[in-house]
Amino acid sequence: MDARMKQTSIAAVLLAAACGAHAAPAAPDLAKRQADIDAIVREISPQRIRAHVEKLVSFGTRHTMSETESATRGIGAARRWIKGELERCGAAAGGRLQVAFDSHVHPVMARLSRPTEIVNVVATLPGTQPASKDRIYVVSGHYDSIVSDVMNAKDDAPGANDDASGTAAVMELACTMAKYKFDATLVFMAVAAEEQGLLGAENWAKLAKQNNWNVAGMFDNDIIGNSRSDEGKVDDTQVRLFAEGIPAQKEMPDALRTLIATGGENDTPTRQLARHVKETGERYVPGFRVTIVNRRDRYLRGGDHIPFLERGFAAVRFTENAEDFSHQHQDLRVEAGKQYGDLPQFMDFNYAAQVTRVNAAALAALALAPAAPREVKVITRKLTNKTDLAWAPNAEPDLAGYRVVWRETTAAGWQGAVFVGNVTSYTSDLSKDNVFFGVQAVDRDGNVSPATYPLPGR
Repeated sequence: MDARMKQTSIAAVLLAAACGAHAAPAAPDLAKRQADIDAIVREISPQRIRAHVEKLVSFGTRHTMSETESATRGIGAARRWIKGELERCGAAAGGRLQVAFDSHVHPVMARLSRPTEIVNVVATLPGTQPASKDRIYVVSGHYDSIVSDVMNAKDDAPGANDDASGTAAVMELACTMAKYKFDATLVFMAVAAEEQGLLGAENWAKLAKQNNWNVAGMFDNDIIGNSRSDEGKVDDTQVRLFAEGIPAQKEMPDALRTLIATGGENDTPTRQLARHVKETGERYVPGFRVTIVNRRDRYLRGGDHIPFLERGFAAVRFTENAEDFSHQHQDLRVEAGKQYGDLPQFMDFNYAAQVTRVNAAALAALALAPAAPREVKVITRKLTNKTDLAWAPNAEPDLAGYRVVWRETTAAGWQGAVFVGNVTSYTSDLSKDNVFFGVQAVDRDGNVSPATYPLPGR
């Protein structure tokens, strides 16, 4: 029996055991592809992504402390161009895309030799459903760039892959998705000063935390445009999705402590978000794999999802699978016949478009779906081989009901599911001691939320 047949067999056994004598209500068609998501994915253009990257490279350097007054060189020209392009797209899509600068002056620090204005370009597409519009999904790429010396603001720093690729993806997403309506709000950000210490993303995440904004998920796109590793191996079939489990922090909140105590290290909101991205991305972008990496980021590296994680938001990072470090953070030069530097000629724009399509499908699915269920509990009043689950009701008017999902404790992804209707409790014949459960919300069109892990309750 091959691995796929074995997995199917396991899922069938689990489904039969879980349903037992319970007759599941008729579910919305969860296998139906959403026409708007298909249309968005089809519209993503590698040619436009290439044009955006080449334009960003044309500014010479986008170092955080580079020129701000010139119309053709430096970070100031770059951010004004990004804002202008997003405003143009927004106007063409009917004016719903709200574009603005988000700026603050950062004091002198290790990577800033003078007080410096840090400016993010933020495009917001408001949600259209009153019960969902306060729920926010953020997607970002950073538009600043560096060479070998992180303090060198003068020399050319093309930053094609790191991270004009992510910025171009965000611009393509904003311009494409602005033509459509979503229940929840989408925020497209080109952030600054990533290379100086994640300063632009940190400021926005700090504001989100201070203002109690409901950031339900954040995607960081950083280095997504190359398919050839520094050993020459080509892999254009997958993208890595970095997803933190247990955060490294000195003080542990009670809910996190309980999650660990019940073995849920792989069921944090970030890991649930990653599962949802993988399932949706691979469904709408066939033949392209989303490979979840169960860690915060690569060794010796970090990205703009980290300030969000540090403030308790679910956040993941997209990065190509085959990196070539001779084209990252390098002075432009030729040594022993080899070209160093982050130039567009070393990018694969069809690959960058595939990663952007995964982003588009996952963002659209999240913004169309209900919120993940709240206050999900596994009831532990008595010893029993069954599992009693309960949760708080969702507020969305188009809610169809809920789906209970489960997997073996050694499995990475969900192996079984049952739609249980518009109820707030369910009893499974599977033992809570033997499998992990989750609860998802489902709307009448078949859009499904990420799962919520149940904590013990009496």
